[in-house]
Amino acid sequence: QVQLVESGGGLVQAGGSLRLSCAASGRSISTYVMGWFRQTPGKEREFVAAITLSGYSTSYGDSVKGRFTISRDNAKNTVYLQMNSLKPEDTAVYYCAAGWREPRDIWGQGTQVTVSS
Repeated sequence: QVQLVESGGGLVQAGGSLRLSCAASGRSISTYVMGWFRQTPGKEREFVAAITLSGYSTSYGDSVKGRFTISRDNAKNTVYLQMNSLKPEDTAVYYCAAGWREPRDIWGQGTQVTVSS
């Protein structure tokens, strides 16, 4: 029922910052757990971050903890991923996801993030 569209990806130098947005349509995200995953060719999809319905609780993958921040604005029906201190290893396609218990039920199309050294 909900459709997700990511934006904000691009090319950034190592050490720089980027903010991804996930705009939802079709229905409110207020009833969904939201999250971000990333994937590179030949690699398994990697968990990046998740946020609960209220936004009070968040979780992060070990590789991004302390550098990335997930947030949500239910009024704007949008989820964000603030990425700081970017590393070349962060290069991937980043996917927004939604779910009733975990953010694994509905997926966006992905946005490319490339970090140069």
